[in-house]
Amino acid sequence: MSASDESLHLTATDLRHSTFRLARRLRGARAVDAMSDAQLAVLATLRLHGRRTITALAAAERVTAPSMTNMINGLVEQGHVVRIPDEEDRRRVQVDITETGAAIVAETIHRRDELLAGMLAELDFTEAELATLRAASALMRRVVDR
Repeated sequence: MSASDESLHLTATDLRHSTFRLARRLRGARAVDAMSDAQLAVLATLRLHGRRTITALAAAERVTAPSMTNMINGLVEQGHVVRIPDEEDRRRVQVDITETGAAIVAETIHRRDELLAGMLAELDFTEAELATLRAASALMRRVVDR
């Protein structure tokens, strides 16, 4: 049985509002304060998926290739990524994360997980409530992974 349109819209509103507020709080916890969320997202993509072309990174982050090129230029200057000539097509360039870049992503993830765990601990959730949050998280992943 499908949910009603009204139920879907009420749920969408509640989820949007809650996730927006949570994301705003979590964005404040990062390993490098001067780094933008977009730069962190690129580093996280490279850490998770490995080398990518600028075109692929731009598509993944939903920005233009020139915007991604500018972002990559900054990350190269900071030593967080390197450009590597493509082995099959020398006209193409792959972008890969450096150890420094990977460490920034790992530390940012750690800080954000610690912040959220602390927020959850302050509310003294029961094991059943935490299980409900994990189940809701799995459902939300289904929405964004589709």
